[in-house]
Amino acid sequence: MPATPAWPPRSTPRLFVETPIGPGIAVPVDGNAAHYLLSVMRLKDGDPVLLFDGVSGEWLATAANVRKRDLTLLCAEQIRPLEPVPDFWLCVAPIKKGRIDLVAEKACELGLARLLPVLTRRSVVDKLNADRLRAHMIEAAEQCGRTAIPDISPMVDLPALLRDWADDRILFFADEMTSEGGGAPIREAFAAHPGPAALLVGPEGGFTDEERTAIRACPAAVPVSLGPRILRAETAAIAATACWMAANGDWATGKVAD
Repeated sequence: MPATPAWPPRSTPRLFVETPIGPGIAVPVDGNAAHYLLSVMRLKDGDPVLLFDGVSGEWLATAANVRKRDLTLLCAEQIRPLEPVPDFWLCVAPIKKGRIDLVAEKACELGLARLLPVLTRRSVVDKLNADRLRAHMIEAAEQCGRTAIPDISPMVDLPALLRDWADDRILFFADEMTSEGGGAPIREAFAAHPGPAALLVGPEGGFTDEERTAIRACPAAVPVSLGPRILRAETAAIAATACWMAANGDWATGKVAD
């Protein structure tokens, strides 16, 4: 007997919506999202779409009232519950547009819970477009199968971050190798400190000596080394996030998403 085709098909488009979703709810779609579904995916009445709102998990919906520039998606059933998100934050100094966008996108794919921009002495950027970063995260979540969108905190300067840091969350920070000895090897540090954590990554020029001293004075701070090479800020942020996920996050479980 021929195998029953999977439903919904793997080619079914996924879409993040701001409208709360649930059984029987009709979600109106227009603008860029409608253009994608209608012009790129060639959606027609009755075709399936997977929806998520960052709160209610993933839902199967069907297209209805398809017109030239808009349509309605009718929620039918929940396919997956909201994912459990590893309790990991990325505290990153703002860097140039394009590079910070890449950090936001890849950190979302890796399973990040929160992105927290931190202004440091050597930061070359002092403003970020949170809406643009969130848009990159949403697009990444649509592509990689996430059902939750990472939070984006308002930018804070480094002294305020350290002053208000809670003792029950480890603050790993990427410390350059120096003659005085940089941080511990990252694999060892992550293995020794399971539980809620954050990673602090400085700007391209690194932390100043005063900043390094202040960070090390924070009771929750644990310096880590990212190896013998000098990494760009975005490379350090992405690589270290992947390492934490492999040691303590949802990569460590070996489970495959439903």
